[in-house]
Amino acid sequence: MADDQIHTPVLLDRSLELLEPAISRPGAVVVDATLGMGGHSAAMLQRHPELTLVGLDRDTEALGIAGERLASFGDRAKLVHTEYDGIARALDSLGIDEVDGVLFDLGVSSLQLDRVERGFSYSKDAPLDMRMDPTQGVTAETVLATYSEAELRRIFYQYGEEKLAPRYARRIVERRIETPLVRSGQLVDLLSDATPAALQRAGHPAKRVFQALRIEVNAELASLESALPAALDRLAIGGRIVVLAYQSLEDRLVKREFAARSQSTAPAGLPVELPEHRPEFRLLVRGAELASDDEKDLNPRAKPVRLRAAERIRRSA
Repeated sequence: MADDQIHTPVLLDRSLELLEPAISRPGAVVVDATLGMGGHSAAMLQRHPELTLVGLDRDTEALGIAGERLASFGDRAKLVHTEYDGIARALDSLGIDEVDGVLFDLGVSSLQLDRVERGFSYSKDAPLDMRMDPTQGVTAETVLATYSEAELRRIFYQYGEEKLAPRYARRIVERRIETPLVRSGQLVDLLSDATPAALQRAGHPAKRVFQALRIEVNAELASLESALPAALDRLAIGGRIVVLAYQSLEDRLVKREFAARSQSTAPAGLPVELPEHRPEFRLLVRGAELASDDEKDLNPRAKPVRLRAAERIRRSA
């Protein structure tokens, strides 16, 4: 892929600024848990000549592009085909016990959105695939063809926070009896027809359903729920983690995990906080940081981002 086709990573400078005190240490190791096309990784390796990077991605096409982009860094860039909840296994396979930095840039990647044939976008007609790893797993077409009306309603509610979930689920089940839903254009037309006119102006009727299907197909929230504690557990003292989330469901998981790790575990009423009760992490930003207006103008994909970061200050016994 040509350089002009590779998008600028969201919040690149801010992410690297937060990670820098940890990954600039001699012999530091950083994990890019969502490698994508390697934008964040290339910047980290360029800025820190002694840094070793472990890049994880489930998307074989992304790994191929990132591999070419990072080839000049030699064995300082170690790429692994795995979901981000495989972080512990990946590090074990490389003989790495602790790391100094971890970066998660969650959600669908620019590559996946821009490859029309992958079926992630509701704006262009394509096969209903939506798999981040095109080599395995069920497709969105299979979900739409086999899930019950109750199951479809659940995922639209749970993963898309879609108020019209019952209506959409019912219409899908009715339609598939006559005609299988195999292309995104078919699904978009169905959802548009099922949306009351008064709600058509509240945003594209397919947006939340496509998000819900993508999360279900790729088990994104379940993977993140496993990946966050695994990543935090592997951080050395002084190590830092930065997470970029693009929708509220992801951000809630990150907020909850960070809060749990950055609070005292001392029982209520204890007169003195014992060392073993002190927090293991401290938060590096107040709440969730948003992209600046300038960045949003330059990079529209930064509009929904929520950044959170933390540093390990203690390791439990």
